[in-house]
Parts: sequence; structure tokens; C-alpha cells
Amino acid sequence: MPASVHSQDNDQSMMDANAAEQNEVLQLEEKRIVVLPGATDTAASFQFEGEGHTLGNALRYAIMKNPGVEFCGYTIPHPSESKMNVRIQTYDTTTAIEALEKGLDTLMDLCDVVTDKFTTARDAFNASQADKMES
Repeated sequence: MPASVHSQDNDQSMMDANAAEQNEVLQLEEKRIVVLPGATDTAASFQFEGEGHTLGNALRYAIMKNPGVEFCGYTIPHPSESKMNVRIQTYDTTTAIEALEKGLDTLMDLCDVVTDKFTTARDAFNASQADKMES
């Protein structure tokens, strides 16, 4: 078999392996948040894989800031499992999924503000330390 054909076979099998790996990652990411059975448009429970109190409490706070949300709470079903459940009930003006999306966006914006303020304060501190070292 010519070397070029053998090389093409190896390239194809590498591309197939990469595609399979990417599909596995996508499948894992898709299942990171699952809508639990019994959901309606205005009331739903969501299960987050690999999350705990840190995200749960912050997300609950962000979602409750939405005036279209009637109730939001979270639970950790069992400490030995890394799962977190969020329950959202909304008024007729919005859906539970929209409230979750808005809450996640709000939380991301809040994290961006904290990161910016931290970076600014750290840079100012480092500059003051450098000035002290030069003096």
C-alpha cells in the first residue's frame, strides 16, 4: 500500500476519533442541566450536574431579583452526589426557562463586575507596592 494512502487512513481515523471525543464533550455539556419531570411553562425544576451550594445560592438570589418570578429555591438532594436542584415558579408574564436564562445572565454579569473590580484593586495594590520598593 502506498504511503500516501496509509497516511490518509491515519488522518481519517484521527479525525473520526476527534469527532467522537467532541461529541462526548457535547453530550456531557448538554446533560449538565436537565429539566426534571413534571415541568410546566411557569413552574419547573432543573438539575445541575457537578454543582453545589456556591452556584445554588447565588443563582437563587439572581433569579429572585426578577419581578416575574414568584418563587425560587434550591436543594442539594444528597451530600454524596454532586447535583443541585433549582425550582422556579413564575407568574404568567414569563416562563421558568426564561427566568433561569435571565438569572444565569445576571449572575455572569455580576461575576464580570467583581472580576473587574478585583483586577483594578489588585493592579493598584501592585503599583503601590512597586512605588514603595523604589523609594
